[in-house]
Amino acid sequence: MPSPDRFVTGLVLAAGGSSRLGRPKQLLPYGSGTLLDHVLETARECAFDQLLCVIGGGAPEVRSAVDVSGVQLVENPEFGEGCSSSIAAALGAVDPRSEVLVLMLGDQPGVSSSSVAALLDGLGDGPVAACAYTDGRGHPLAFGRAVFGELAELHGDKAVWKLLDRYGDEVVDVPVEGPIPRDVDTWEDYEAALGEGGAPSAVRR
Repeated sequence: MPSPDRFVTGLVLAAGGSSRLGRPKQLLPYGSGTLLDHVLETARECAFDQLLCVIGGGAPEVRSAVDVSGVQLVENPEFGEGCSSSIAAALGAVDPRSEVLVLMLGDQPGVSSSSVAALLDGLGDGPVAACAYTDGRGHPLAFGRAVFGELAELHGDKAVWKLLDRYGDEVVDVPVEGPIPRDVDTWEDYEAALGEGGAPSAVRR
C-alpha cells in the first residue's frame, strides 16, 4: 500500500481496440462484472492517492457499463498508436504531488493488490521497479517522478520495456510468487483467464 509520506498515482491502461478479440475486451464478463471492473477493483484495493484509467477503443460503452467510482478517466483518441500514447495522455492528468506512478494493465485480471504493495516497498527511492515472477519480469511496474519525463516521450507498444532496459541495473526486480499474469488478447486467453479466476463460464463469442 502507498506510504503515508509518498503520493502514489495508479494508472490502469484500458484503451486498446481489441482488434484480435473482435469486441471490447474491457467489457467481457468476468467475476461479478466486467474484465475492467475487476482490474479497477484491484486498483482500488491498492488505496492509491490518485487512480487514473485511460480508455480509447469502445470508450462510450466503457463509460456506461463499467463502475468508475473513485476513478479519473482519461480518453486517448490516439489509442491505435500503442500503450505509450496512453501513458503520455495520462501523464497530463497526474497530480503534481505524485512521486510514484504504478502502471497496471486493464486486460490483466490476475494481478493482485499484494503484488502492488510489494512493488512499492521494493521501489524505495529507486527510479523503476518491476515484478519478478517465476517466469520473468512483468507488470505492474512502478516509476519514480524522475522518470515521468522519459515516460512522456515513449513511442509504440514495447517502448516501456526498452525504457527498463535503458535503466539496466537500476531497475529493482521485486520477487512475486507465481507466473506472469495472463494478458487477455485473444478468445483463448479470455477462456483461460475465466478458468483461472472463477469467472462466469457461459459466455458466448
